[in-house]
Amino acid sequence: MPAEKPVHLYFMGICGTAMGSVAAAFKEAGFRVSGSDSQIYDPMKSFLAKKRIEMFEGYRAENLPDDVDFFVIGNAQSRGNPEVEAVLHRKLPYLSLPELLKKFFLWGRHNYVVSGTHGKTTTSSMLAWIFESAGLAPNFVIGGIPGNFEQGSRLNGSGYVVLEGDEYDTAFFD
Repeated sequence: MPAEKPVHLYFMGICGTAMGSVAAAFKEAGFRVSGSDSQIYDPMKSFLAKKRIEMFEGYRAENLPDDVDFFVIGNAQSRGNPEVEAVLHRKLPYLSLPELLKKFFLWGRHNYVVSGTHGKTTTSSMLAWIFESAGLAPNFVIGGIPGNFEQGSRLNGSGYVVLEGDEYDTAFFD
């Protein structure tokens, strides 16, 4: 969890379903969060604005704040993106979304990953709800928005994590 000064994360591709949901969860967990996307539109725009997350529309090197601790580069980003190129040129610290989750929330916890070809979101949602009903208040990252929770991700420091595994494309640097 963050120390005295909150860790500042900048998400490139913040309006993607996974990126936006995880960005909001990190904000709720006490991190500073901002980010950009090629287009910012509802419903993700309103969801992130409600969480008071600063967003930039379009990718420009001048969007990048000076006080960012880690840039989270979404797997849809590639070389040639002005923000990606600025991060690489300046040798700034960056992570993929899976690396971010591993660094801050997966180590030292009981992780339950749901994988398969069909039903991952439903099964992950049910598993998170079972943990919730048992009073364990799990962390979770789910590809959709579960009916029993207000968003698809929650990162609260619990000793349990429910993660919907997926066959995500890797980032260009993975």
